[in-house]
Amino acid sequence: MKANPLACALLVLLAVAVQLPAQQPVTSSGTNATIKGWDDPLGIETQQPVSPTNTNATATKKVSATWVVLSNRLANFSVTINDDELKALEKRAQQGYAEAQWELGNRYKNGYGVQKDPTNALVFFQKAADQGDALALEELGRAYRYGEGVGRDLEKAETLFWKAYNANNDSADLNLDLLAAAYTKGDGVPKNVPRAINIYKKLTESSSRFSILGEIDPGCRADELARIYREGDGVPKDMAEAAKWYRKAAEQGDADAQFWLGWAYEMGKGVETNIVGAVKWYREAAEQGDADAQFALGCVYQDGGGVPKNFSEAIKWYRKAAEQGTTAAEARLGSMYQDGQGVPQDYSEALKWYCKAAEQGDHYGQDLVGMMYQLGQGVPQDYVEAYKWYNLAAAQGDSIAIGHRDEIVSDMTPGQIAEAQRLSREFRPRKESGSDNSSTSPDNPTATGTGFFITDDGYLISNYHVVKDATQVRLLTRAGTIPAKVVTVDEANDIALLKAEGKFSPLPIAASRTVRLGNTVATVGFPDTGLQGFAPKLAKGEIASLSGAGDDPRHFQISVPVQPGNSGGALVDERGNVVGIVSAKLSARAALAESGELPENVNYAVKSSFLLGFLESVPDVSAKLKEPNTQEEKFEDVVKSAQSAAVLVLVY
Repeated sequence: MKANPLACALLVLLAVAVQLPAQQPVTSSGTNATIKGWDDPLGIETQQPVSPTNTNATATKKVSATWVVLSNRLANFSVTINDDELKALEKRAQQGYAEAQWELGNRYKNGYGVQKDPTNALVFFQKAADQGDALALEELGRAYRYGEGVGRDLEKAETLFWKAYNANNDSADLNLDLLAAAYTKGDGVPKNVPRAINIYKKLTESSSRFSILGEIDPGCRADELARIYREGDGVPKDMAEAAKWYRKAAEQGDADAQFWLGWAYEMGKGVETNIVGAVKWYREAAEQGDADAQFALGCVYQDGGGVPKNFSEAIKWYRKAAEQGTTAAEARLGSMYQDGQGVPQDYSEALKWYCKAAEQGDHYGQDLVGMMYQLGQGVPQDYVEAYKWYNLAAAQGDSIAIGHRDEIVSDMTPGQIAEAQRLSREFRPRKESGSDNSSTSPDNPTATGTGFFITDDGYLISNYHVVKDATQVRLLTRAGTIPAKVVTVDEANDIALLKAEGKFSPLPIAASRTVRLGNTVATVGFPDTGLQGFAPKLAKGEIASLSGAGDDPRHFQISVPVQPGNSGGALVDERGNVVGIVSAKLSARAALAESGELPENVNYAVKSSFLLGFLESVPDVSAKLKEPNTQEEKFEDVVKSAQSAAVLVLVY
């Protein structure tokens, strides 16, 4: 869902403190200003400074404690510094003034008036931190967090952030949020969800503080805790614990948590089923503009499960969600117009909303559009269009659409079927401008394909044609997106070797000479992500020929049903060994022109023997390859291994 504690906090770290605009000191001028209220754990109340032009100023406003300290220190700061000023600053630092030590640390860190020296910067930050200076504690924490001028030490970084936090540095709250999010995702650090939970709980159980960027909302942290327990992300699933944290966040006004608490009440997950309670929380979130809650509220009123049916209310909330691009709401709204529920029956209006869902790739909407074209409701009857939309829905595994498509085939000519299939292939889903794109999805890659890891330290294989025009490559893994680089390629055999940082589950590679005609093979990949989504898809078939198109000895012909996006995926045998790389499918257009018939499941894979030969040119990699499995495995274990090794390759 949408909640993200980092987004809520609008994290901006003070890596270059002097870039912040200086303000007049609150209590005095100069770098030794004493800040009244520094030990106030909730931020401080300060009066606007009295000036000759503002002698009657009495208005009180809440400000960030960190901002007050920082503004005092920066009041007379200059990026440049002459020798005499530097000597005076060094003398004050030697005398033990924490503010001077912090300033020297900042100058050496950023190269302001001195030679940039991260190691020397840490010396002065440490001196100030030893005196409990909150800003220096944060800087030192960041150095250990990112390994800047010192060896990386996450435990020490966290300890320093907590010290800064307890010294009322409200920017430390945000650093801890960032560290917790990294632990949750394994983003640049070893995944450690229990440690993330500990941080979130400590922060959530403290009172809300006013940070340098505004009020820090603990509701976002509670929402993230609830998500972790609901999904079982690194910990056992616990819906009762999830509901507890959703309630805490919901009561603080977090719309995402309000939706999920409503869902928990409707489904009886972690709480007693209570439709009235569900409606209450759905409405709270819906009125804040949460599209999921608006859709859920529409469903409750349309179906009447536990509350009186109210089609007018259902239409109202469906429309609000549909206007944000929620495909399920668009389809439901269309069905109400088609059936005349709460509105006059209107096939044209129904088709309009079905099309909105279908054009975004929603299989339910696509099936319904196909039905409208088949029946001629709201549009002239057109079996080619009907087949096209049924076919698109069927490609996503919609069994109802498969039945509808098969039903109309007998009433169509081969030419009509070919045209409908062409239209299906050319279809590209689009997102409406108002759609909710809050879920994780990679932005605007120019191409996508599949890859698979062959070593546990991040070497992976894909097709050359997938990455040939790449200026940047990223991998979508279960831990999120990570960068990868192309190491070397074999253009003639369509093979590319890539490298990513991290620990992964590799597949063993076996020589393809042991493969026989009719052997069972499978692949796990990411076909048509715009149409079918980003979840890995399994395809299974047989070795249909020991040579490829035109008897090409480099390839197998396979009956495995693959689509664009499967390219680069591992073709595995019944032992879980890689015996090929999925690389191509027979051109439907060429086959139709040559034979007058469309091909069915005529696809090709590069033989693994050519892959092994390619890897011999990279001895550092070939030495790390797993030994091939010698015994057959359960098919579900083969699939599990293939899925663990598979990644979506995003090319930019």
